[in-house]
Amino acid sequence: MDPDFRARIRAGDESAFGVLFREHGTAVYNHCFRLTGERGSAEDCMSLVFLEAWRLREKAEPHGGSLRPWLLGLSTFVVHRRRRVARRHQALMERLPAPEPLPDFADELAGRLDDQERLVAIRQVFRRLSRADQNVLALCVWAGLDYAAAAQALDVPVGTVRSRLSRARRRLEKLTEKNLGFGVELSSTNWRTTGDRTIAVRPKGDTGN
Repeated sequence: MDPDFRARIRAGDESAFGVLFREHGTAVYNHCFRLTGERGSAEDCMSLVFLEAWRLREKAEPHGGSLRPWLLGLSTFVVHRRRRVARRHQALMERLPAPEPLPDFADELAGRLDDQERLVAIRQVFRRLSRADQNVLALCVWAGLDYAAAAQALDVPVGTVRSRLSRARRRLEKLTEKNLGFGVELSSTNWRTTGDRTIAVRPKGDTGN
């Protein structure tokens, strides 16, 4: 990395921010997608992350290596702030009169648990984990950060990342086995359901950089 790159970012150099986006935009999008499970939301969050990076540019550490951990830390903050706004909106909507009920098509869909449906089910279990567990899984398992980089992104000690990741893996495996009837194994790129084919969660085009 250019030794002056962080100084250029902190100074608000637009060309440096262009480089920052080209190098890390995909990683930021993928991290947001893993936390939200929705492509549209992930795209919105990615845009907000780089707006936050611009707004908070002077808070970036003046020395260090890749700015990817800093950006992923901002991504985590943006996603959770968006969730809080969504919850407030949902609470408001729940106070409005209920719409007319739609026909129930559940019987037509029974027994059609394909890969997409199973992935949705796993994500529902994933959201039952604590915020700390979700964050460390998203950063270490899917984004591929090592313990030190994840610790930097979350602003916690390395030992905390290690213990959270171990706990999060155990909890997720137990929850899927208990609630979905199948186990799940985690790798850096996939969910793997026990006794079944792999269900990829890394979006197309993710290089993990």
